[in-house]
Amino acid sequence: MTDIVQQVNATHREIGDLATSTGAGRSLLLRRTYDAPIEDVWSACTEADRIGRWLAPVEGDLRLGGTYQLKGNAGGDILRCEKPSLIAVTWIFGEGMHTELEVRLTPGADGGTVLELEHTSSAEIVDALVRAHGPGHTISMGCGWDLTLLGLDMHLRGDEFDPATWGGTPEGRDFSIRACHAWGPAVQAAWSTDDDALAAAIAFSTRHFVPAPADPSGD
Repeated sequence: MTDIVQQVNATHREIGDLATSTGAGRSLLLRRTYDAPIEDVWSACTEADRIGRWLAPVEGDLRLGGTYQLKGNAGGDILRCEKPSLIAVTWIFGEGMHTELEVRLTPGADGGTVLELEHTSSAEIVDALVRAHGPGHTISMGCGWDLTLLGLDMHLRGDEFDPATWGGTPEGRDFSIRACHAWGPAVQAAWSTDDDALAAAIAFSTRHFVPAPADPSGD
């Protein structure tokens, strides 16, 4: 059984401002260490057959300058591919949601690997979503990446993980609820959110991101 608390605490989370080539931007940054050599983590993040076992089935021309499409998820262009340390892609999920994703790998202690995942959006996109839904929308995005990094950890350890269904299991729901709460300090630091607004944001993200428990009757 997965140690849910340990898995949630394994990730460092930040929300930041940054300058991009097209103007101001916002970023979600997640960082965690994997007990696997950098070559193995790189392989898991770049080879189609392995990506499908912890993220989603993927199609496309998976090389620098090529394109990719995740089943039921985002697609885009491959902007940078510097083995074994850097992958950068456009991340397009829905009309008007043109964002960018960068994954950075560095050797860690004792043969492990430190992974940083940074998801960058224009300030216009993020601010519009926050105006419409509050910072709970950002928490939901962050929780999605938490689940992704958990799936990668389980894959690297050789544990069973179905990216299409695990989030709806009791373990998956517990993990996602705890991850939504774990984004609280980053949200408060980014938007100076008071306790009541933060509680509302966490409640919003939990309602919209955490799957409802399965119906035991099968109906």
